[in-house]
Amino acid sequence: MSFFQDGPRLGNQYDDDSLLQGYLARKLPEELRRSLTDGFRELGELSGRYFYEFQLRDRLNEPTLTQWDAWGQRVDRIDVTPLWREAATLTARHGLVAVAYEQKSAELSRIHQFALNYVIQPSLDVYSCPLAMTDGAAQTLVSLGNTALIDRALPHLTSRDPAEFWTSGQWMTERTGGSDVGLTETVARQTPEGWRLYGTKWFTSAMTAQMALTLARPEGNGPGGKGLALFYVETRKPDGLMNGIFVNRLKDKLGTRKVPTAELTLDGALAVPVAGLTDGIRHMSPMLNVTRTWTAVGAVWFMRRAMALARDYASRRVQFGAPLSQKPLHVDTLAGMEAEFEGAFLLAFRAVELLGRLEAKTATEEDLQLQRLVTPLAKLTTGKQTVALTSEALESFGGAGYVEDTGLPRLLADAQVLSIWEGTTNVLSLDALRALAKEGTLEVFHEDVEARLAGAKDSRLKPCVKAAQDALEHARGWMSQALANPAGLEAGARRFALTLGRTMELALLVEHAQWCWDHGHGPKVLAAARRFMRHGVNLITDMDLDDSQLLA
Repeated sequence: MSFFQDGPRLGNQYDDDSLLQGYLARKLPEELRRSLTDGFRELGELSGRYFYEFQLRDRLNEPTLTQWDAWGQRVDRIDVTPLWREAATLTARHGLVAVAYEQKSAELSRIHQFALNYVIQPSLDVYSCPLAMTDGAAQTLVSLGNTALIDRALPHLTSRDPAEFWTSGQWMTERTGGSDVGLTETVARQTPEGWRLYGTKWFTSAMTAQMALTLARPEGNGPGGKGLALFYVETRKPDGLMNGIFVNRLKDKLGTRKVPTAELTLDGALAVPVAGLTDGIRHMSPMLNVTRTWTAVGAVWFMRRAMALARDYASRRVQFGAPLSQKPLHVDTLAGMEAEFEGAFLLAFRAVELLGRLEAKTATEEDLQLQRLVTPLAKLTTGKQTVALTSEALESFGGAGYVEDTGLPRLLADAQVLSIWEGTTNVLSLDALRALAKEGTLEVFHEDVEARLAGAKDSRLKPCVKAAQDALEHARGWMSQALANPAGLEAGARRFALTLGRTMELALLVEHAQWCWDHGHGPKVLAAARRFMRHGVNLITDMDLDDSQLLA
């Protein structure tokens, strides 16, 4: 007897996404939303059919490195996969970076841009990696105001012409480590031709970019982050040869295997200082604002894809006489996953909203304080959620979820990087504490959460309101006490940050649930809010430092 089982299928990934449609209906003026719908729908169709099917066919292809040509010339050519080549063209034509810089919708331009990417990127094999860095580089150049570099690079980074479009790299990680970039060993030397860089970059994603922003220490500068400068580097010279850059190897990674992540040696790479010869880490902050937002939204689109596949499969897979979609326990499991996804979506797009206001210069002082805190909170919270949810999604397929040629294991392997890229959970928890060091920031956060909870009129949301308020009060009390014990404050930073992130997710779910109920979008988000509350919001415990040291 043969075994036959239909695999999961996808429809239009815009039309099938009620959460996205409800969110856009709430956030965008009706005329603007209607004008953008055809673009969302076009990408939704490509995402659910053409590129998803292409992705499955292209599964075994990976980037290749050719270091030497047939005549002994060092060429260091990296060839990306067929899907990535099409993704580059798609990116330019649909303005997946450009939309944010054209500013046609002012502060709402970022919502437009990230909604486009949210719809299409799950089918593009993490092509979002170079796009995040490209977007981050563009915003860094704009923020730092180097006119010559803006004139040179920005038209390429934001082009809608595939022949003119550039991507950018972000070279920070060295052999000394990724998080403590103050230990950077790359040296910048001034020569008659200009500044030249010497050193090794141990982990550089998307090495096929035409340019990169990187850190180096000008000769004579002191140690630590203060002595580093931010440099602009074009990867190739006008003759097409590498610009003093040697690709030692491509990394052999758990996931994101379509991303050409390389180990580089810089041996006299010509470079241009972006903003003086010190404070390079501080000058990278506009890039991190952008790339961390991309990572948070990326976590959400991975969750959305996992949910779409799991739900479709549940309607096809028959066990014990009925489809999984009719089995109460399976339905309950999917409902729990849906609640986590919807909370993560709203938190990630809250970071998007604040980034849009910052860039459009419409942000209030309170918005700026929130943006500085919410960005690391969104990234760290969604990064943990997406790993848990994609793991649960694979389990929902049984053995098929563990078999590579279904394409399903790629979801979990790729999602795992999202709690690592742009700062691990612990690094970003400490960054959240730094954001809170600015006087009044926790109060601003508290007021923002309370404002979202205040609109809850439906009695079914009252337990959610109380859970969010209780968690926030506990977090405020814990921090007040922990400030007297710096070691204890650091030891509890992860639980504290995740509590703030999940509290804001619940508040955003409450707000959106009430709007959906009031505007005829049904009770689905209300049910998600109640389920999310039952999963737990307050993760802070009374475990003291001695316990953590004993258990380490």
